[in-house]
Amino acid sequence: MNICLFSQEEITSPLSLQDERAHHILSVLHKKEGDSFSAGIIGGMAGTAVITKIGRTESSAPNGKKYKDGYIFFTFTPETDGKHLLPLAMIIGFPRPIQLRRLLRDMASLGVSEIHLTGTELGEKSYLQSGIATSGDGRRFLLEGAAQAASTRIPSLFMHSSLKECLAATDLHCPRFALDNKEASRSLSEALQKKPEKAAAAIGSERGWTDSERNLLKENGFELLRMGSRVLRTETAATASAALILGAMGLLN
Repeated sequence: MNICLFSQEEITSPLSLQDERAHHILSVLHKKEGDSFSAGIIGGMAGTAVITKIGRTESSAPNGKKYKDGYIFFTFTPETDGKHLLPLAMIIGFPRPIQLRRLLRDMASLGVSEIHLTGTELGEKSYLQSGIATSGDGRRFLLEGAAQAASTRIPSLFMHSSLKECLAATDLHCPRFALDNKEASRSLSEALQKKPEKAAAAIGSERGWTDSERNLLKENGFELLRMGSRVLRTETAATASAALILGAMGLLN
């Protein structure tokens, strides 16, 4: 966590010592009264917070156990608009839930603007019913990725039951790339020699695309491209391709 993120309401309120952000500030950063730390408003400005007071209390539970409670009081001074999201939309076949957690963190850390998670014909249908997909937990992992990148902004996250539904719901006016080891016409690196200003990339689930999905992608302006000869995990392919595309845009200089 390289920045502590708060909602607009939280930034003007004391932070409970029970909050994981308070634990990070006190136990990981070892901050004390008078010290400062990087803070920001989710979706807004970044700046510096100064701890004005750490109020600790101790309370007893009916079982006789003692619990430490209290608050961190701080002031926040906004300094910059924060790091803006980058012009790359990612369409990704639903991976395993444990992979999805890492994938969302990585996509947010890289700063892509949109993530479209979609069911695919060869993908495991139960993944669409996972807690991350149905409970809104995805936002938590996006926030973790943004905090890792010292960013206040997180990608927009969309869920789609099928690739057809996904492509119908997205309005993409930019170069479009789809990773595919079977029918790729050339490599992603070759396609990126003409440096795009914005782009969209589609990565299949762990079993890849079907022929009908390949045709659907091509009908919607996607070029089928390879990224080497190795078969990669969905999360690895998504992270590697995003980095290649953002690098070609000159946004990782």
